[in-house]
Amino acid sequence: MTDSVALLLRRGALGPRGGQRANPPGEPVDIAIADGKIQAIAPQLDLTAETELDLAGKWVSPPFVESHIHLDSALTAGQPRWNQSGTLFEGIDIWRERKQSLTLEDVKTRALAALKLQASQGTLFVRSHADVSEPSLIPLKALLEVREAVKDWITLQVVAFPQDGIYSAPGHAERLEEALKLGADVVGGIPHYELTREDGVRSVHRIFDLAEQYDRLIDIHCDEIDDDQSRFLEVVVAEALRRQMGERVTASHTTALGSYNNAYAFKLMGFMGRSPINIVANPLINLTLQGRTDTYPKRRGLTRVKELWQQGINVSLGNDCIQDPWYSLGSGNLLEVASMAVHGCQMTGRDELRACYQMITENGARTLHLGHDYGVEVGKPANLIVLDAADAIAAIQYRATVCAVIARGKLLVSTTPPQITWQQSL
Repeated sequence: MTDSVALLLRRGALGPRGGQRANPPGEPVDIAIADGKIQAIAPQLDLTAETELDLAGKWVSPPFVESHIHLDSALTAGQPRWNQSGTLFEGIDIWRERKQSLTLEDVKTRALAALKLQASQGTLFVRSHADVSEPSLIPLKALLEVREAVKDWITLQVVAFPQDGIYSAPGHAERLEEALKLGADVVGGIPHYELTREDGVRSVHRIFDLAEQYDRLIDIHCDEIDDDQSRFLEVVVAEALRRQMGERVTASHTTALGSYNNAYAFKLMGFMGRSPINIVANPLINLTLQGRTDTYPKRRGLTRVKELWQQGINVSLGNDCIQDPWYSLGSGNLLEVASMAVHGCQMTGRDELRACYQMITENGARTLHLGHDYGVEVGKPANLIVLDAADAIAAIQYRATVCAVIARGKLLVSTTPPQITWQQSL
């Protein structure tokens, strides 16, 4: 390494895996970045830099990882109407209406706006589902163009997602395969929305066949329903075990797991640990969508995040929606998602709080199959964020401002934390 680097971060608090502080308080480290990679991490580096930032003890973390979002529908809330029932199925109906007016520019403009919103809040890796139910494949084609447009500052994975099912109408199965030929990174599915149990099982088998044929990852919307008899997760787990594909397989939502009887749920979680598949929970959305037909007691509607984590199963978290037919709120902030998981899943222990932070960082990296390039370590690509917080717990507690976002070794975004000024002495 030369005596001069492109970017030098001074006096940062470095967080290792697990969300704890790596260096003791009062012993900050410097991080030297050049040629897009982290060149050195040590106290008081004797270097000069083209750009130097004094972090003043702020916490340095790997960037957030968005494990599950729908960029094709982002920022469409109220178009053509509002979801008055708040249910998943009314949201699907509204989206079916909105899809008729989609254009490439419409989807690209909204997706790019949503990605900028997320990147400004520390997210540099995103997996987005693209609806491939319509013959035009506009959502998929648009997101593939966006993937190329943002590649210098964000990594975007695109899932070919058959929103209306694979076998629910003629042509859907063929369009799913066409989406993979066009370049989708991941095969998606929605077995609980197929017309019959048999079609749902058949759809899971088809998804695995396509993933093997085209060498793609798998991410299935699985059992996102309050019905305790919706049991496609067991089919996904069985296929992952038989084909030894577990680490490449993700089951998203799995909210019915929260409604299963305990004997069955824990048996299934044992199989999940053996597989070993990934689970994505979306607490903002499923806390509001699920339980709509319940009186009281009213279920929380989330999958068993705490129990899955305790079983050693990889669980990550996603926003799912940003202002769309299913959820009219949402800012793309993954710290808000982690906070909601803390509350909805009752994960308030210190290790549990740190685990929720891992679910939007390291665990998400495992879900997206990012490999060894993720993390703040010498030799790795310089993708990192600086938070106005002491550690992971404080970041969640205060929804800490992301003061700096470093992408591919360059400063992408800087944000000044809000300043409070008292006008009277108290």
